[in-house]
Formats: sequence, C-alpha cells, structure tokens
Amino acid sequence: MSMPPRPPGNFRRFYDTPSALQIAADMDLQWFAAEDEGRTEEPSEYKIRKTREEEGRVAKSQELISALGLLLPALGLLFLAPFMLRNCVEMVRFFLLRVNELDPAQNRTILGLVFFYYIRLSLPILAIALGAALFSNLVQTGLLFTTKPLMPNFSKILPHFGRYFQKTLFSVEGLFNFFKSTIKMIIIGGVAFFLIRSRIAELANLQTASLWLGIQTVASLAIRLLIIAALLLLLLAIPDYMFQRWQYRESLKMTKQEVKEEHKMYEGDPLIKSRLRSRMREILSQNMAINVPKADVVITNPTHVAVALEYNRTNMAAPQVTAKGEDEMALRIRRIAQDHGVPLVENKPLARALYAETKVGDMVPEAYWEIVAVVLSKVMKINEERRRAQRV
Repeated sequence: MSMPPRPPGNFRRFYDTPSALQIAADMDLQWFAAEDEGRTEEPSEYKIRKTREEEGRVAKSQELISALGLLLPALGLLFLAPFMLRNCVEMVRFFLLRVNELDPAQNRTILGLVFFYYIRLSLPILAIALGAALFSNLVQTGLLFTTKPLMPNFSKILPHFGRYFQKTLFSVEGLFNFFKSTIKMIIIGGVAFFLIRSRIAELANLQTASLWLGIQTVASLAIRLLIIAALLLLLLAIPDYMFQRWQYRESLKMTKQEVKEEHKMYEGDPLIKSRLRSRMREILSQNMAINVPKADVVITNPTHVAVALEYNRTNMAAPQVTAKGEDEMALRIRRIAQDHGVPLVENKPLARALYAETKVGDMVPEAYWEIVAVVLSKVMKINEERRRAQRV
C-alpha cells in the first residue's frame, strides 16, 4: 500500500510530528533514561563541581535525614525523660499553687513563665533534632552553603502534567519510590503490630492500674516503637542513598558534543592550538638560525633528536641548551650546524635525556655534567686541531 504524498509548505512539520496517541502508545518505562537523550558519557569533574557550587545539586538521601531525625531525638527523649518529667511536675505544681494569686489578664509575667518552661522542655529535643539534621546533611554532601535552591523559579509553577506522570509513574525513580514507600509502611506497621501484640495483656489491664503505671507503660512502648522503627528506616536509607547517587550521576551524564565543548574550554580549540604550534615552530626556526651557529656541539640521536649546547667558562655555570628538536626540527638543526662547522656528536642516551628533561635556555642538569664535560673536551680538542691545521 503506497503512502499518501506529503503536503508542501510548513504543514509538513505537523505531518511528520507524531500525535499524542502515538506517543502514549510508544511510551516506555525508561523514558527518562540518559542514553535515550544521547547522554552516554560519564560526567566530568568540572560539571559535577559546577553543578554542586552553582546550582546546589548534590546526591542526597532524604530517608537518611528522616531516619536520623527520628532516631536521635528518640534517644534524647529516652535519656532526658527524668529531667523532662521533673520540669513538668515543677511547672504543674508552680501554677496550681498560685492559681488564686496570678491573674493572666493583668499579670504579664505568666506568659513569660509559660515560655520559660516551654523552652526548658523543648530546647534539648530541638537542639538534638537540629544537630541530627546538620550531621546527616554533612555526612552526605560535606560543607556546602548555597542560596540557589531558594531562588524562586516561576517555571515550576506551571503545571507539566506529562512530565510529572513520566517522572512519578513511568520511570525508574517512580518505581523505586513506590517500593520504598511500601517498605516504609510495612516497617512502621509491622513494628507497631508486634510490639503492641507482645504487650496486649498488659495494655488491657491498664484500666485497673494506677495513673503512674499507665504513663510508664505507654511511654516505654512508644519510645521502643520509635527507636526500633528508626533503626530499620536507617537501614533502608543505605540502598536509597546508593540509588540517589546513581540517579544523580545519570542526570549529569553528558553528550559527546558536550564533552568536546568542555575539552575545548580546557585545552583550547584544536584549530587555534595548531596555529599556535605552527607559530611556535616558526619562532624556533628563526631562533635556531641564530643560536645553533653559536653552539659548541650538537648532540644527536643520530637522526630523530638533536640538542645544541653552548658553554662559556667566563659567564656560564654550566653548558646551556640553545636549541633542540626532533624529526624535522632535528634535521634542520643538523643542517645549520654542518653549514657553520658546529661539531655533531652522536650519543643516543644523552640526546634523549637532554631533550626530555630540558627546555631551550635551561642549563644542563647536574646529573649529566660529567658526560657533557667529556664531550666538550673532545670537541675542544678537535677544534684546536682544526685551527692548527688551518694555520699550517
């Protein structure tokens, strides 16, 4: 069956664009996968650092924060219970003994006393909860302070129902959060069920028990429920933190083009670098034409590497590298040296070492002074013999 002809003009973009029904039919659970968007490369350290410092985005598990925020205050309640109970008894006794003396409508000190006792009771637990929140964040992200997440973003106010359902229902994150929420309900419900079941007879007899015994029984049961549930939620936070780290790196994956652009930013444009190298070769060639004729000797490899050395006893502490090069540059150095009568000495280890460890203008390293001195002494003898021959 032949396809209908495509209509001309701008209508073609509507003709080629899939309809909403087609998109819904082709929707996959991995819709938000980085590979599907062309982001196949691991994030660079620069992108991770930029995302952390400028955007405030880090890999962080809210489950760890919640678990520690529940466990540490619960332990604080357990150890501070006697102190808090004494304060409660003192507060009740204070106000009951002065119920006929204090008038809340006329005496403003009553409000101050209420706040005083409230702070004494709540401040230790609030301090522990604040410390737990700070500790759980520092453990995961380190010391990081940024106001970027607090900046208003009005684009988030607009409803994006398609994106919301993709993220919550048709993604790995949505499935993970669903199973995580289910396990949390099972943990809290299971702990409450088994604890209450183990003390059901004791709870049933509280109607005939004293008030103090009832408070002790219910309080011990509640604090035990909080601590056990918090410990189990803390174990659940470990796989959640690992998942958050994996998802964070997935969200920062880069396309090949982004990697190239970042490489250009750090290393420079290859075209510009090639022009700089070409210009550097021109400058070195010009300097070689001046420096090589002044050299006392040229150490060769014999064909791949050439290093020109100059030594003046009066103003030089050691021989100086006046030119060096490999391959084509080495060939030019040898030709200039031959044209100006500079001796060529073949010494492969020395030539390679000087080429690798020195730059033009550097002094010869002390480790090679002895062998360079031998080479220069031989060259000076050869030059002296040539001068004598020319005089004769």
